[in-house]
Amino acid sequence: MTPHSAFNTSLTRRAFLGRSAGGLGALALASLLKPDLLASGGLPGFPNFAPRAKRIIFLFMAGGPSHVDLFDPKPKLNELDGKTIPPELLKNHQQFALIRGTPSLKGSPYTFQQHGQSGTVISELLPHLSKVADELTVIRSMHTDTNVHDPAVNFMNCGTLLGDRPTLGAWLSYGLGSENSDLPAYVVLTSGSSDGQPLLQSFWGNGFLDSRHAGVPFRNSGAPVLHLANPKGVTTADRRRELDMIQWMNRRQSDALGDPEIASRIASYELAFRMQASVPALADLKDEPEHILKLYGADPAKPSFARNCLLARRLVERGVRFVQLYDRGWDSHTNIDMEHKRQCAASDQPAAALLTDLKQRGLLEDTLVIWGGEFGRTPVAQVSGKTWGRDHHPHAFTMWLAGGGMKPGITYGSTDEFGYHTVENPVHVHDLHATILHQMGINHERLTFRTQGRDFRLTDVAGKVVRSLLA
Repeated sequence: MTPHSAFNTSLTRRAFLGRSAGGLGALALASLLKPDLLASGGLPGFPNFAPRAKRIIFLFMAGGPSHVDLFDPKPKLNELDGKTIPPELLKNHQQFALIRGTPSLKGSPYTFQQHGQSGTVISELLPHLSKVADELTVIRSMHTDTNVHDPAVNFMNCGTLLGDRPTLGAWLSYGLGSENSDLPAYVVLTSGSSDGQPLLQSFWGNGFLDSRHAGVPFRNSGAPVLHLANPKGVTTADRRRELDMIQWMNRRQSDALGDPEIASRIASYELAFRMQASVPALADLKDEPEHILKLYGADPAKPSFARNCLLARRLVERGVRFVQLYDRGWDSHTNIDMEHKRQCAASDQPAAALLTDLKQRGLLEDTLVIWGGEFGRTPVAQVSGKTWGRDHHPHAFTMWLAGGGMKPGITYGSTDEFGYHTVENPVHVHDLHATILHQMGINHERLTFRTQGRDFRLTDVAGKVVRSLLA
């Protein structure tokens, strides 16, 4: 047989599956016989131990919400409002991102109260979240390594300031695979102000992992994913035959070159074919009862953070491993009073509804929900007067988690009397990642990938599990 004579062979579906034995064909045939075979695909030995969480929803407040206005009240800061910042606070301080000179302290204009049996302290800007305070694990002592947006978002997602590494969602897809062969393991949803901090593709990238582990963005209007629908006049059977031919050629190329990215392309084409049936039904909210839509404050016809929270519940309900919601508009250098009120009004009810809805469906106990941004905001004013705002602040900020085996109703760590530096139980981003992976049944030191002559991992050479946060 000549090298190209195989192309002259009549290609039926049976021939395609037979010729691809041991490769995609075998997987496809196996999936016909036992569909859940394709719903795994993780690494051997993972999870390393019994997980407390099976899936994650990360509510990412892009731009950096203000901890001293939402979760970390500081009476002393309010008392000294307008006074020049004490020099000792600037010890070991990074240069401000945009502030120049010596700024003045700025107290919060919002009231704080304790809520629930736990007494968790929450700002008046978050009245709905206050009602589920006993579900929250609040970390007041987060800190990170940079005050620049893009590197900070990369750090929160990838454990590095660089934008060429796998994100948390990609690592989980690589290590644990998917629970649903008809949907991506990692889905991204976006909302918020159109003039907010730009979102880069690296924020949900696969880095040096193969491309099947990258996040799949779902669009806010029209088809959730482009090019899923067949062109006019093309039937599903036509598309299947076309795909079989493409996959057969890709398999031959893969056998000849040994390029793993070809295998990823094959898997992506197959997933896209299955998504043609699964995604439209997933994104159609017509089957959601009216009381659920009201719970979230979601209009099925309008893009919003509320709609995305409801979609996130539907995604994890169907076995998606990692769902990340980016909400733009939290970068309030000026007019923070107006902008944070706007952002909280749009996100507070849906975030609280998500926890309530997951719990009533029995999903919260093994779904880990994370809320936070790339850093906090300064306890000093960037500008004075009615248009006051706050600059980027990496030294101390607040995040909260819920479900997934976290200890509910606690507030962990603390900051100084100005909310400037952590003073008790600091939690670095690497520690947060180690803890998240632990809840997913993964020893963060064992989830590695060898490239460029060494092993890489999400937590680099640092990170410890914060066991005081665990139930």
